[in-house]
Amino acid sequence: MTALDEETVGGLVASAPSGAELVVPTYDRSRLTTGIVHLGVGGFHRAHQAMYLDRLMSEGKALDWAVCGVGVLPGDVRMRDALAAQDGLYTMVLKHPDGRLEARVIGSIKEYLLAPDDPEAVLEKMASPEVRIVSLTVTEGGYNIHHVTGEFDLASPAVAADLADGAVPATTFGLVTEALRRRRDRGVPPFTVMSCDNIQGNGEVARRAFTTFARAKDADLAAWIEDSVAFPSSMVDRITPVTTDADRALVAERFGIDDAWPVVAEPFEQWVLEDSFPTGRPPFEDAGVQVVSDVEPYELMKLRLLNASHQALCYVGYLSGYRYAHEVAGQDVFARFLLGYMDDEGTPTLEPVPGIDLGRYKRTLIERFANPHVADTLARLCAESSDRIPKWLLPVVRHHLATGGPIEHAALVVASWARYDEGVDEAGEPIEIVDRLADRLHRAALAQRSDPLAFLRDREVFGDLVDDERFTAAYTAALTSLHERGARATVEALVTRSEPAR
Repeated sequence: MTALDEETVGGLVASAPSGAELVVPTYDRSRLTTGIVHLGVGGFHRAHQAMYLDRLMSEGKALDWAVCGVGVLPGDVRMRDALAAQDGLYTMVLKHPDGRLEARVIGSIKEYLLAPDDPEAVLEKMASPEVRIVSLTVTEGGYNIHHVTGEFDLASPAVAADLADGAVPATTFGLVTEALRRRRDRGVPPFTVMSCDNIQGNGEVARRAFTTFARAKDADLAAWIEDSVAFPSSMVDRITPVTTDADRALVAERFGIDDAWPVVAEPFEQWVLEDSFPTGRPPFEDAGVQVVSDVEPYELMKLRLLNASHQALCYVGYLSGYRYAHEVAGQDVFARFLLGYMDDEGTPTLEPVPGIDLGRYKRTLIERFANPHVADTLARLCAESSDRIPKWLLPVVRHHLATGGPIEHAALVVASWARYDEGVDEAGEPIEIVDRLADRLHRAALAQRSDPLAFLRDREVFGDLVDDERFTAAYTAALTSLHERGARATVEALVTRSEPAR
């Protein structure tokens, strides 16, 4: 630990109160060279991948693997400005359940580029031989894959614009593909594309997206990408709430750091990474990463237990009047509902996970959700549900429909999403629906008072679930109870009914 006293660390001004301590970079950042370009620098990347790299650099390792962050969207100008003013430095604060705080200044992001301002600079950075990995946290919906067909959507307006002759790349797909073309033409080995998003088989999803885009642009280039570019899969895990003004004030008051955009997170961390990096990688295993040959068991565990359980608590919690995850998970009836889903429906769809005690993992999840100091908002968990539910929960439903297994918990989760998208909670308070399909889903949700299956009829989201009588029976029963009795009473009835059978 290094105490700061009237010290300037890069662009962060530190004037720490007496006795306040935090970890700061002890390595010479002027010696860092960029080896990774990361698209989608948000809170999660900064509390996870960038943190692991900083940990390695603090041990004198991976100094040639610094990050060049890239913002692809116009709204990323805020991150660009915050990092530019702070020489790429920022504060990460871990909030323990007992209230203890750990603070660390992260120094692994060396530079940041905003693609809408200067796409050529981004392309040349990715095309440079020193860059050997391009990593991604572009959200579940950022891969432009149709939920039902599993195909890349070439008709998307942004993609179509990038495919036009002479277009300056503006999307993730256009930028990465053009950078790979330049490397091929210059005889530079391709970089590895490393997805770090919450998608099952995220490496394969990324491969499908980029090769499909490339094929529509240049068939020969697509063939080269398929033969030459590695797309390792990964499983990433750390709850990272949206940074608030209160977090900024906390960092200033407790640690004397004037930070425009700190990041807060829970102390738990996990990264499981497929070892497929033809042009090299940092020694991630030295920083605590599980480098394995097969990521799938770990990613299915996380998606179907942690991520799906987040959806299981967020809608019923919000409808009941709560606004934070810990308020819901800390109550016995909701915790029992989550464990019922995980034990009876999520876990039976999983293969054994090497080195993981699933019983302990599930108990730890409830403890993590109930951490009051993380203050993860239900609104964040409820956002972009049309990109999340089909990937995290519906595979569990389909597994049990095919095998005759239980579906009541999952059916209630889907029904609670439909009730949430009516846009008003049980106290009559308005709900802001944050989703790329918000208008369409809201209209369908409003129609379900007279047509209980209106929400399920969206085949782009739900496929043929509306045709399955066993699922629609469980779903409509849950939706009716939500309308007539409310979320808490509906959850309590399901818990009471299901627990004797467990």
